[in-house]
Amino acid sequence: MLKFLTGLLIAGLMTMLTAATVQDGLRDAAQSLITWGYYPIRDMRRTVLIKPQKVVMRTPPMLSVTEAGVIDPEGDLQTLAATLRNPMLADTHSVNEGERQYQRTCVPCHGPDMKGDGPVIQFYVPPPDLLAELTRGRTDGYIYSYIRNGGAVMPAYGYQVSPEMTWNLVNYIRARQQANPR
Repeated sequence: MLKFLTGLLIAGLMTMLTAATVQDGLRDAAQSLITWGYYPIRDMRRTVLIKPQKVVMRTPPMLSVTEAGVIDPEGDLQTLAATLRNPMLADTHSVNEGERQYQRTCVPCHGPDMKGDGPVIQFYVPPPDLLAELTRGRTDGYIYSYIRNGGAVMPAYGYQVSPEMTWNLVNYIRARQQANPR
């Protein structure tokens, strides 16, 4: 009688331990009958974690490629500099947003004081002083298109900075140029 009760107790314990895996197996079998079988991934428990919020791809702006399909940065830059007008009002909000974007995007090269002395210039050609006479003489359209499409040394930031944020950057640069020109 003792052997029988011990065997029954062991059988009960084994049933309780394997019931969860049997239920998962039956659930997987039922799911495989009613869903597409994307081998080897069958359900959410076995998928690779993908974080789509980590990579943001913006669509290119309308003026990023010429109609002929050939990119002539200097020619396009001059055309854009002459034709683009700043649609953003240079109010406090725009300047503050431009400052935040400048701190995130531009400080590594241009530095916090816009002198072109950022921490990464030891690896690259030093960028120009944004408060100097040369940059002050440029049009808003020139600065906008230079940020969006890049230039001789500067990479294009059109995919990282939206058009609105680029105009905010232009407004911030202009506000700093008026406050303390060099």
